[in-house]
Amino acid sequence: SPLAGVKAYILDANQQPVPIGVPGELYIGGDGLARGYLNRPELTQEKFIPNPFSDQPSERLYKTGDLARYLIDGNIEYLGRIDNQVKIRGFRIELGEVEAVLTQHPAIRETVVIARENIALDKQLVAYVVPHQEPAPTNSDLRRFLKAQLPDYMMPSAFVVLEALPLTPNGKVDRRALPQPELRPELEPTFVAPQTPTEELVASIWEKVLRVSQVGINDNFFELGGHSLLATQLLLQVNDACRVELPLSKLFEDPTVASLSNYIEAISWVNQSLDTSNNTVSTREEVEF
Repeated sequence: SPLAGVKAYILDANQQPVPIGVPGELYIGGDGLARGYLNRPELTQEKFIPNPFSDQPSERLYKTGDLARYLIDGNIEYLGRIDNQVKIRGFRIELGEVEAVLTQHPAIRETVVIARENIALDKQLVAYVVPHQEPAPTNSDLRRFLKAQLPDYMMPSAFVVLEALPLTPNGKVDRRALPQPELRPELEPTFVAPQTPTEELVASIWEKVLRVSQVGINDNFFELGGHSLLATQLLLQVNDACRVELPLSKLFEDPTVASLSNYIEAISWVNQSLDTSNNTVSTREEVEF
């Protein structure tokens, strides 16, 4: 909460107060506020604005650039920096919001979330976490935890467990020093290669769409970096190659090669049975005629 004599406001892009729980930029004013930046009048004019909630024309508010929100008890929760906002697949995402939720996991001590390009040159969210102790929570555990509180478009595509976050000499997180995420650190020990022609075909399409190699039948499409746009592309290719009409919802329900292949084989068997039945009826009708 603000110190004595300090005024704090959380405002939206139009400098209007936000409701409780809604993220906005933190503005501060009141006693102790600086007059501006030394020898930088343009930056002073940008950051120190007239206080729209005061009758005193000389009173100013300082735009901190911090992302924050009001809690129900009136306290202010710091979420991150406004300049940590990214746009992925048309959605604007506050990295601080994802970090704030992730740090609520009881096994996580520190975390930082960044956007970086994957092999397919698509932007994806990568979460780096420092656990309180070993063993660290699995990717699936973290994904389930976040899924209960965040929309799908804010879900990190990869999680990287670190012993400590890399820091710059002044003690801030060195985002440039964060390592590239491995393809699938958890799935490799349980890798099962495709065994049926359908599994081989489906896995090859996954490899092409996701631009990865050695997709196993138990690999999860979304844990390998898949998202809704790639899911549509994948289903189009699978339907065309297998001559089926799978709904997009099927991939979200059963996002593994094995489940999808079993479903395709079941549909193909039903279609073949119907074709055989229709041919038998036609032949019988010809004999009777």
